[in-house]
Amino acid sequence: MNREYFRWYSHRLHRDMELLVFGHAGAKVLMFPTRDGRFWEYEQLGIVASLADKLRAGQLQLYCIEGLANESFYGRHSHPADRIRRHAALEDYILHEVLPLMAEKNAHDCTIVQGCSLGAFQAASLVFRHPHLFRKLVAFSGRYDLTMKVESFGDLFDGYYDDTVYYHTPAHFLPGLQCEQRLRHLRQVDIVLTIGNGDPFLDNNHHLSRILAEKQVDHRLHLWDGRAHRGSAWRQMAPLYI
Repeated sequence: MNREYFRWYSHRLHRDMELLVFGHAGAKVLMFPTRDGRFWEYEQLGIVASLADKLRAGQLQLYCIEGLANESFYGRHSHPADRIRRHAALEDYILHEVLPLMAEKNAHDCTIVQGCSLGAFQAASLVFRHPHLFRKLVAFSGRYDLTMKVESFGDLFDGYYDDTVYYHTPAHFLPGLQCEQRLRHLRQVDIVLTIGNGDPFLDNNHHLSRILAEKQVDHRLHLWDGRAHRGSAWRQMAPLYI
């Protein structure tokens, strides 16, 4: 299986950024790690191995990136306004540095965005904000409102709220989305959400599903037994939905 490592200095993020590419051809998959994960997390969790047949067959090519959670949403040393700005800067890096690399390496017309846990939020935020760039969203165990409190998960902005938080939070900006062009693009995206029926973000996934239905956006919400917020469940999900 083809495996490539990339590292370069990003002037948008003012730091070196790293990523791993797996596979040689096929639909391109941009993969966001979890809160504590790094660009090598999907390899470590065995998710890359679970997709090995598709990778060797040239059906998929994975681009595993950094999520910078400790510099953005979990950067407790920073003001909440700086946390969301850091997330916006990461989005800028993806749009203007990672996606061009993907296009240069692979001319396939399908780009999929995937993420687990916090990475699912980042994946969904990116796709819902820029649906014209992507063909599919695959989100495992996501929370799509980082201001909500559930179990041990708190408001990641500590009560702070501004337009940048609003426009990067799917559960907030989607209900008010009236742009017909963006809605038309969004209705063309294949959207797959998965969540365990015992997971803390179950209600939030149902809420997002209702919002999408109200906007006439087709999607699939798959429920797994028990708590599926773990690598072993994601390894099973990946070959089914990516």
